[in-house]
Amino acid sequence: MIASFRRVRASGAAPVRRTVLAALTGVAALLTTAVVAAPASAAGTDPGAVTLAAQEDARDFWTPERMRQATPLDVLSLDRAEASEARASTPRKGKETLVAPSAPAAEAGILAFPSGGAAWTGGGAVVQTAGRVFFTYGGRTASCSGNAVTSANKSTVITAGHCVKLEGAWHTDWVFVPGYHDGQAPHGTWAAAKTLSTPQWTASEDINYDIGAAVVAPLNGKNLTDVVGGQGLAFNTGYNKAMYAFGFPAAAPYDGQKFIYCSGTTYRDFLLSSDHGLTCNMTGGSSGGPWFTQFNETTGTGLQSSVNSFKYNFLPNAMYGPYFGADAQNLYQTAQTS
Repeated sequence: MIASFRRVRASGAAPVRRTVLAALTGVAALLTTAVVAAPASAAGTDPGAVTLAAQEDARDFWTPERMRQATPLDVLSLDRAEASEARASTPRKGKETLVAPSAPAAEAGILAFPSGGAAWTGGGAVVQTAGRVFFTYGGRTASCSGNAVTSANKSTVITAGHCVKLEGAWHTDWVFVPGYHDGQAPHGTWAAAKTLSTPQWTASEDINYDIGAAVVAPLNGKNLTDVVGGQGLAFNTGYNKAMYAFGFPAAAPYDGQKFIYCSGTTYRDFLLSSDHGLTCNMTGGSSGGPWFTQFNETTGTGLQSSVNSFKYNFLPNAMYGPYFGADAQNLYQTAQTS
């Protein structure tokens, strides 16, 4: 039996009943009620494709002030009773595959391991490849996190599935801001030419496949990873790994302006999902932020192996991220050849 739960909506709106698998992933989405955008239209029959005009509109729409104003809307997560009843599918496995980073090996400091949540002050390549994702969801502005990865098209960003599509609708006005800080875009604002997700997330918002990608358009004649570099990736590498998670949490005690990390040895979720679990107090807005194995604190490079996805409300200091199996790898291959 799949339990349902009540999602908190904007003031005055009626609550909507949804399955917990679909609704859990909204835990970390950031919504504002102050700004209403004109949605950017999709092109052709591909719901994730974006016209050139819509790409320009998205870049123009996301001013520094709008980025700074993004605030989280509270969403209920799974409680203990629901977790005891819920079940989910198991990710398909495949051959272990590693993709090397293409990010420059910039010098960084050494930080403590493990960490349950602290500002990343080490520098390195990760402060350029990771960034905030902004989009319009349900007529309101929203924010997640994302990361640039090594790819054939030099234009691929990995994020969470619910950061590209939620409640049956693809997000619009989608942009990626690598190295974001205080409303500023030091490496530019990159508009999505196409957004994608795994078939399981696209069809039914299955929590085990909460993985999304975006192919961003060139900016000023350059491709994304030619400007900021790209992190590596790892697929089908198992559980119980030393990992680092990054993101831009904006719900208390965070404000969305600082780049936060958690680190430690992961474990396999024993309740609802087949996700990785990590001790981490990041909050709303960190969704889609990258998890790395083989992360080098000295250079800030690693192999992306998951993303921030959801939390249980009775485990506030634990974050969960999907296993990068065969379908995550297929999503990456589709994105990098788009």
